[in-house]
Amino acid sequence: MTPAIVSREEWLDARKSLLARERAMTHELDALRAQRRELPWVRLDKTYIFDGPSGERSLGDLFDGRSQLAIYHFMLTPGSDHICSGCSFIADHVDAARQHFEQADLSFAAISRVPVERIEAVKKRMRWTFPWLSSARNSFNFDFAVSFTPEDREAGRAIYNYGTVIRNSPDMFGTSIFAKDESGDIFHTYSTYHRGNELQIGAFNWLDLTPKGRNETGTMNWVRLHDEY
Repeated sequence: MTPAIVSREEWLDARKSLLARERAMTHELDALRAQRRELPWVRLDKTYIFDGPSGERSLGDLFDGRSQLAIYHFMLTPGSDHICSGCSFIADHVDAARQHFEQADLSFAAISRVPVERIEAVKKRMRWTFPWLSSARNSFNFDFAVSFTPEDREAGRAIYNYGTVIRNSPDMFGTSIFAKDESGDIFHTYSTYHRGNELQIGAFNWLDLTPKGRNETGTMNWVRLHDEY
């Protein structure tokens, strides 16, 4: 990288020019976020029961007295020892953030379809404290398009991120948002997958301010579990 070296006055002119673009993008993002909030909702017609270290909990229980719930679909595959470094990168941001968003009527839980014992082992190793439950005994992962049966993958019916056909991986990752009304009905309001999950990665926002940016030679090629650096 060989940057241009200029006077302070020239730098200030260039910075102000970029600021104009940044401001325009900020306003565009505000409009996009408003449109996101206006998406229609879907009432859930299933009762999902998850397994946790203290026993069974329903999806409604995970709201923990709040009216909004964020679920992170953490990619752990039954029978595999692999821990997704990308999911872990996102999870590293959660405990600090939820100290704040829980005050703004949003609860959080991670869901994976491996047994509770596997979840608890990973959680202990990584020193996370957020709620993390198992969907091993229900269809939650499949219903929200982050897990796929061998038959669907073979037949080309495993659709991820609203259009990508999954052939090999039985599990992927994503974020889903739910709302609960005063009567207790639960609604699915939003889901995002793949690069949509970058919204949760605060470390990228810091790196994006720097000359080297994300400093990648391949997408997230330097990212490791935080105890492997």
